[in-house]
Amino acid sequence: MSYQFDLFVIGAGSGGVRASRIAASKGYKVAVAEGSSLGGTCVNIGCVPKKLFVYGSEFGHGVEQAAGYGWMYDGVSFDWATLRDNKTNEIARLNGIYQMMLDKAGVEIISGFASFIDDHTVSVNGVHYTAEKILIAVGAKPFIPEFDGKQWVVSSNEMFYLEELPKKALVVGGGYIAVEFAGILNGLNVDTTLIYRGEQLLRGFDQDVRDFACEEYIKSGIDVRLNTDVERIELADPTNESSHRVVYFKDGSSEEFGLVLYATGRVPNVEALALENASVETSNSGAIKVDHNFTTSVPSIFALGDVTDNIQLTPVAIKEAMALIAYWFDGKEIDFDYDNIPTAVFSQPSIGTVGLTEQDAESRGLDFRVYQTDFRPMKHTLSGSTERALMKMLVSNSDDRVIGAHMVGDYAGEIIQGLGVALKAGATKADFDATVGVHPTSAEEFVTFSEGSLKPRN
Repeated sequence: MSYQFDLFVIGAGSGGVRASRIAASKGYKVAVAEGSSLGGTCVNIGCVPKKLFVYGSEFGHGVEQAAGYGWMYDGVSFDWATLRDNKTNEIARLNGIYQMMLDKAGVEIISGFASFIDDHTVSVNGVHYTAEKILIAVGAKPFIPEFDGKQWVVSSNEMFYLEELPKKALVVGGGYIAVEFAGILNGLNVDTTLIYRGEQLLRGFDQDVRDFACEEYIKSGIDVRLNTDVERIELADPTNESSHRVVYFKDGSSEEFGLVLYATGRVPNVEALALENASVETSNSGAIKVDHNFTTSVPSIFALGDVTDNIQLTPVAIKEAMALIAYWFDGKEIDFDYDNIPTAVFSQPSIGTVGLTEQDAESRGLDFRVYQTDFRPMKHTLSGSTERALMKMLVSNSDDRVIGAHMVGDYAGEIIQGLGVALKAGATKADFDATVGVHPTSAEEFVTFSEGSLKPRN
């Protein structure tokens, strides 16, 4: 059968762009459909603008800490519109780069949201397109639970385009998005409260990291309230939708906020795809089921990135796209290794982690030891800040391999990236010990752990 395209990609995010661009460069006739801006969540309403906001918010702390180094600032002010609009201009520049890359590769860009007609046909804006292969790379979207007053909250999507910054804000959630935006708001001098219904923030991270980070968030000025949840939200002035939000908590208390941000997770963005028309199977969470070659329940349809049940990280989606291309063009069976993937949380202070947590290692019944330290970074000996850093390393007793590394503190993401290479290469504690540290840095702690840093374990 003849098709209009060899490959039709739904979604021009990081994974979709990489797959479509490389497939086109190898001779495929490729189209990509995108109903929003090119680059997907990461570029437009995710990691890139969020990191720019983190940078902007860190200057607030920097001004306070500069006095200890002799810098005196009088009449310092912050203009939200400048940060917001400069961010938007930068994102527009990146959108143009994505457009240029796709055009140069010969990919046909179709503006609009695609939905399935059958296993080889999709519809965009009422026009049908056929393809031998169809790749779903639509990512995920914010999830907000149902409750009275849900319409008076915002998600992370809207945070990048606020007309004005509130004086007081409530962030609901306990994951990386919640703690990152709480840090951003706090750094921009917003009176910030972070609530989470659970016992501790950042579920899935190492317990020591969770506890330590939470303490640092509180020290930075964020009002962290655990075991707390929202009952309902009302407007302070029912006739004015811009009025403060009155939040009624499940413990019976209430409080007014200028903004309520819900950062309560993300779910696969599959609602508009009409997957049933192509008989594509999904899990209970709505994620598209794929095998090890990213093939769905339908042989002609593939999926990768956040829309599947795999790890929701931009670099993972890009690596998955490259692996899928190798499968299609070189016949290489995909054996994607999801172990030892470094990741970072750009909270303040930031978190970097790679490999197993102590709880992971225990649940697997491994024989291991833990090196751990926390200290006041050199920078803060003069800044006056009480901020501290945490370093932690897990080592297998059977072969001396480092099986986990975790950090809370400045530049944690940058440092963990290097350690990710070491863990992927199978480095041992002896390899770390034999490495000369860069002095004076926080990172050198990872190559100077001694027996005195061993953490007692039951």
